Amino acid sequence: MPKLGETLAVGLFWAATAVGPCGAVEVPTFEVDPAWPKPLPNDWIMGQAAGVAVDAQDHVWVVQRPRTLTDDEKAASLDPPRTKCCKPAPPVLEFDQAGTVLRSWGGPGQGYDWPENEHGIQVDPKGFVWIAGNGANDGQLLKFTVDGRFVMQIGKSGPQTDSRDTSRLGKPANVDFDAAANEVYVADGYYNHRIIVFDSETGAFKRMWGAYGRPPTDDKLPPYDPAAAPSQQFANPVHCVKIARDGLVYVCDRTNDRIQVFRKDGSFVKEMFVETNTRANGSVWELALWPDADESFLLNADGANNEVRTLSRATGKTLGAFGRNGRGAGQFHWVHNLAVDSRGNVFTTEVDTGKRAQKFLAYGTFVLRKRTP
Repeated sequence: MPKLGETLAVGLFWAATAVGPCGAVEVPTFEVDPAWPKPLPNDWIMGQAAGVAVDAQDHVWVVQRPRTLTDDEKAASLDPPRTKCCKPAPPVLEFDQAGTVLRSWGGPGQGYDWPENEHGIQVDPKGFVWIAGNGANDGQLLKFTVDGRFVMQIGKSGPQTDSRDTSRLGKPANVDFDAAANEVYVADGYYNHRIIVFDSETGAFKRMWGAYGRPPTDDKLPPYDPAAAPSQQFANPVHCVKIARDGLVYVCDRTNDRIQVFRKDGSFVKEMFVETNTRANGSVWELALWPDADESFLLNADGANNEVRTLSRATGKTLGAFGRNGRGAGQFHWVHNLAVDSRGNVFTTEVDTGKRAQKFLAYGTFVLRKRTP
């Protein structure tokens, strides 16, 4: 196993220099930390890891799917036990920077509908933890304290409806927050084709929009064709939403291989295309904003090509990339989500049979902005 500080062929690829509002900005490079996370306690094992977030303390939150474990993987939990290890970990895991589990909770409880299939986790500026889900009947968003105490549910589980229904969601993928306005933005999702905004304190509906800022539609779409004109509708899934400090809203239109950019009122600004020859499951699975003063870069997780890219936030141009398809440290199988801490380190999660979280250490002489709660 290579030691930290040595270049990993699978974990460190290439990077360029970008020009930002304040002049030249060094593009970071990354190396996998093969010792992160530490072995889980209690003989736990992780299923498909379907979300990752970093909070104001640089703690790392992962939501995973215990129900995706095979009997062989969770054999110690069977009755009678078949082997010495392992048992399903709780759905929500909080790690420190060293990879030690600090908290764990989640699953069905009183007063809320736990998702049939966990999908996406975020921690809002006030420290509340939000969970989404994309199971067959999932149409809800859940808000908890860091200790797992239920606070609020937006939407409801049950048969899916359509993108005009503001009383529920449609297999929501993930969220982001406008702290000043007390709003939560939802990438909605695997069934609906929209961004929808709610009051993060009351759950009241505020507004929604589809591709190009138009009213969302559910027209049946043909398979993605890179030679065709850009789709006038978000494809499924609408996989992420990220709000920059300058007020721009970035949306992962995953299987259309593009990022659409909006103002907070839903007015369309521009679109940026990424790896447009990607058919499979699309190239834009997740985005994270680089933590410098200008948020100069977008980090892009691509679970089809199994790499993480550094994009210019201004142009969408690829400036660097790391990872490839594989099972080793620094490689990916269906890299699904990513998050970045205040030091620029990147955390990723993998679904399908990947079933893990990884940490990548950032290197360079870049200047980062101090994170505030």
